[in-house]
Amino acid sequence: MADKKTIDCPKCGHPVEVFRNPLLTVDIIIHLPGGIVLIERKNPPYGWALPGGFVDYGESLEAAARREAKEETGMELDDLEQFGAYSDPARDPRQHTVTVVFSARGRGQPKAADDAKRLQLFSSDRLPRELAFDHGQILSDYFASIKHQPERRS
Repeated sequence: MADKKTIDCPKCGHPVEVFRNPLLTVDIIIHLPGGIVLIERKNPPYGWALPGGFVDYGESLEAAARREAKEETGMELDDLEQFGAYSDPARDPRQHTVTVVFSARGRGQPKAADDAKRLQLFSSDRLPRELAFDHGQILSDYFASIKHQPERRS
């Protein structure tokens, strides 16, 4: 196959195929009294976004969600639950990523940090217009899923 790429193994010298795989990320829908936490990104792609980021090698999805929430918002997470996964190759204009989305209750004082320029609470009916990535779709799906479930957070 012409477009198959190989490199030489540094130990044995034999050719080894190089694969291009999507990168794995997490995003977190953090609930606080008064709304959900969104951050305004200080790096491209700009816009408002769910807190989140790349999963480190050797890190579980849950650990990555907790780390990213702490890094970007200064908050701890309670009641962390997986909501869904999003894999559209065009969801991130920089490269193909797959995200696993979590929901959780935030604990602590929210404060923009790391990749976050600002942090703000938003209600489901007053989301910002400029949402980064596919976060508008994620939030639409999430709010639709909890609409008829009074025991879940809203």
